[in-house]
This record gives sequence, structure tokens and C-alpha cells, in this order.
Amino acid sequence: MGSQRGLVILVGVALLQWAVQAASSCKGTDGHPGEAGIAGRDGWPGPKGDKGLSAPPDMAAGPLQKGAKGRRGDLGPSGPKGYQGDPGEEGQVGDPGPMGSREGVINPVSSTIHKSAFSVVRRLNTYPQNNQRLIFQDVIVNTPGDFNLATGYFTCRVPGVYYFVFHASSKVSMCLRLKSEAGIDTSLGFCDYNSRATGQVLSGGVVLELAKDQKVWMEGIVDKQSATETANTLEKNIIFNGFLLFPTS
Repeated sequence: MGSQRGLVILVGVALLQWAVQAASSCKGTDGHPGEAGIAGRDGWPGPKGDKGLSAPPDMAAGPLQKGAKGRRGDLGPSGPKGYQGDPGEEGQVGDPGPMGSREGVINPVSSTIHKSAFSVVRRLNTYPQNNQRLIFQDVIVNTPGDFNLATGYFTCRVPGVYYFVFHASSKVSMCLRLKSEAGIDTSLGFCDYNSRATGQVLSGGVVLELAKDQKVWMEGIVDKQSATETANTLEKNIIFNGFLLFPTS
């Protein structure tokens, strides 16, 4: 009986060892981590939050008021000087100023009595002939009437110092002169030779002291002009001006 129990114990121990060995020999390898799943759906909207706090009293009253205007800034530095502009066209001769007294004060009586000024225009297309007095057609100013349009003479009514000037425009060479009876026969000639047949302006002027009834006029001059030029009939305009600077009586 005792020997059977011992056999049973040995058999049990042997079975236990065999079971332990069998369990250790049947163990598998570790598995790999699984792949990440797809993103889940958005959750449901949360509940409405609580009402915020009230604004401070200064903000609740409305937008902020505009501040006071600041002081004017200091003047900036001057910019660089600009380019010089083109010269303007020549202006017309102005009216004579009032006569001054010897003390340098304007004499209203003299400035009212002593007046003499004229501006006349010759519009003929014919060429001014040599030593021939020019006759003018139009009057711009003739106060009080010392220039005779029919004869081409200015006759001194108020003895004094006068200024005379002319401007002539043409497309050919032209020569003109101012003549007077100021003491001796005085003549001043002015020429401008045009070789390109383009528009040009000829000007001349003089200051003369005239006695009563002395005359001043204009004449044509033939100097180096060709026969073709003196026969030219293109447009020509001559303006003759004169006025009293101051009387000498």
C-alpha cells in the first residue's frame, strides 16, 4: 500500500514537470502594435456660454471723443531753386507816366496838360521803297492827335523829350530808318538781312528832344537787298510808336 502511494507521487511529479516543459516550449512570439485608426467624427456643439461682463462706464457711453488739435509744425527747409522759365513775348509800349515836379512830386496840372502819344500800323504788303516816307493805315492810339495818318508825320505840339520806336515783321530782308527835324536832319537806319525767307522782326528806337512844330517820320532804305526782295509782296507789318517823356518848356 505504501509502495503504491509513492509511485503515484512520482508519477504526479513527472506529469507536473512535463506540463511545465510543454507550456514553456509552446509560447509564441510577441505581436506588433496595430495601425492608428481613422479620425473620429466631430463632437456635438457644446452648450452656450455664460453672458460676458458689462463694459466700463467710459466705454459704454459711446466712442471716444476727438482730441484737441495739435500745434502747427515748424516750417520745413526751402526747396531747391527751379529752372529759369522761357522769356515772354515783348509787350506793347506803355502810356507815358505823369510829369513830376522839380521837387520830385507829381504835378497834376502838368500831367493833365502835356500829353502826346501815338501807335500806328502799316499793313501794306508792298516793300518800303528807298527814301520814301511810310504811310500807315490803322491807328491804335493817337492822343491828342499829333500824328497825321494821311501824311505819316508826327508833329511836335509840346516841346520836350520824346521816345520813338518801331517793330517790323516780314519774311525778307528789310531796312528802315527814323528821321526827324531835331535841329539838323537826323536819320537812324536799321537793317536785318534774312537769307532763309523765314519770319523775322526788325526793331529800332531813339530818344529825341523836339522843338514845337518839328516833325518825325519813317522811311524805307535800299541797302544790300536784291531786286527780288524789293519786289516782294508777302505779308509785312510795321508798328510805329512815340510818346512824350517830359516837356522842356
